[in-house]
Amino acid sequence: MTRRPDIVFLVLDTQRADRLSCYGYPVNTSPNLDDFAANATRFERAIAAAQWTVPSHASMFTGLYPSEHQTLQSYSVLPKTIPTLAERLRDGGYYTAGFCNNPLVGVINNGLRRGFHSFLNYSGLLTSRPNQAGASPGLISRYRQVFKRVLAGLLSQVQDAFARSDALLSLSFSPLMVPLWQTALSFKGNTAKSLEDTASLLIQRRNVDDEQPVFAFVNLMGTHMPYHPPRRYIEKFAPHVLSDRSAQHYLRQFNSDVYGWLAPLAGALDDQQKATLDGMYDAEVACQDELLGQFFQQLQTSGRLEDTLVIICSDHGEHLGEKQFIGHSLSVYNELVQVPLIIHDPSGQLPKGQTSDRTVSTRRLFHTVLTAAGLASEAEAALSLFQELNATPAAVPVFSEAIPPQNVLNLLQKRQPELVRDRACDQPRRAVWVGNHKLIETGDTQLELYDCLDDPGESLNLSSILPENVEVLQDCLQSFAGTMTATVTNERASDFDDPEVQRRLRDLGYLED
Repeated sequence: MTRRPDIVFLVLDTQRADRLSCYGYPVNTSPNLDDFAANATRFERAIAAAQWTVPSHASMFTGLYPSEHQTLQSYSVLPKTIPTLAERLRDGGYYTAGFCNNPLVGVINNGLRRGFHSFLNYSGLLTSRPNQAGASPGLISRYRQVFKRVLAGLLSQVQDAFARSDALLSLSFSPLMVPLWQTALSFKGNTAKSLEDTASLLIQRRNVDDEQPVFAFVNLMGTHMPYHPPRRYIEKFAPHVLSDRSAQHYLRQFNSDVYGWLAPLAGALDDQQKATLDGMYDAEVACQDELLGQFFQQLQTSGRLEDTLVIICSDHGEHLGEKQFIGHSLSVYNELVQVPLIIHDPSGQLPKGQTSDRTVSTRRLFHTVLTAAGLASEAEAALSLFQELNATPAAVPVFSEAIPPQNVLNLLQKRQPELVRDRACDQPRRAVWVGNHKLIETGDTQLELYDCLDDPGESLNLSSILPENVEVLQDCLQSFAGTMTATVTNERASDFDDPEVQRRLRDLGYLED
């Protein structure tokens, strides 16, 4: 019997497709991903099922759209009646391991960790031990929690000082301070360590039977706000930030303003502000890309890559001022839901060096992984991306849903109720792609139609010009809404209200004081 492949499911959290050079970005941000994609299959038009972390990961882990799995809020719990990808693989004989830098996936008991033999969380000050989900804390565990809270308080004071001082901001860009920002004060986890640990498992295979295949889920937070890349990347992608005090002032304000990461803008960014955000985001992309290159090289040198299915994708993108949005809370515009998807397939079903222009949903990664592992049912195999590339071209609808995060909506209602009204922030947004057209429906009234091929930046609303197309796609959305059978649950994640968890979520902009 042929040994089943190892599987690496690598989520580049908050990574926009259009900021990778292999997706046509004119700035060379991703040479290592470019090289990897040249020997893999790259999907030009992959669509995230949701606009932010929790529902998007839940869709990739279950194969369901958000309206079905109903894991829509920070405190939501994935219903136990819905099996996860890790559970299916574990029950099918895989050793399942998670290496996660996002607390919404790696800390909160929301069901996304179900099925993992080992799950390491890198978010925050100390890396967790494996298999801590749901365990009763012992003396050492309680000591670690107290230590983390005390150290977090001290680091928070230091971070505030850096946020208010031009001199300290400049110091933060120095080689001496970069490791501190990157691993502790930025609270974005530890990209290098998580990739190192993943490679170690795949290559050295400790605690894994010789013939047992491995499933490794990895979440990296390198491109998530706040932006504190090493100085050498700032010199290359945002050099003006090192010399322009007004740019430094704007960046300092931006990095410390959690509310500003969530709310739509009252007006457009000026050219300097836009250049600062673009440059710093690009610097983070390039920094993460270098670490990915080292990871790929380790797998290549060890000979493991040739027997490993590697899926590289994102859970969502990021608004950097486009259409007067910042962050990833509310919209279903392409900056947020059109994501990178690159698959290295050792079986050869997905040809090396091929680019697919088909519009596909990232929820189908669930079916694709199960098919590669030999565990998919006939119906699941039919939804795999292996099947998609071999099928006759057809205009199959693809959907994305943006249900407003309740914590964001509460903040907006409290601070800027007029913004909620004017930008319909309290309304769900749903989008459907059929052929070259995309329809966005906001609430029950607002419609936007775009030509995805000729207008990827969605600058021209065609809804009044092509009413017949609007009608066809609106029927698709209504049919979609009617067929979604939600598994309603009022269950709340048991540890969501823990002070340490709340602090971690505030650090990353998911909550505010």
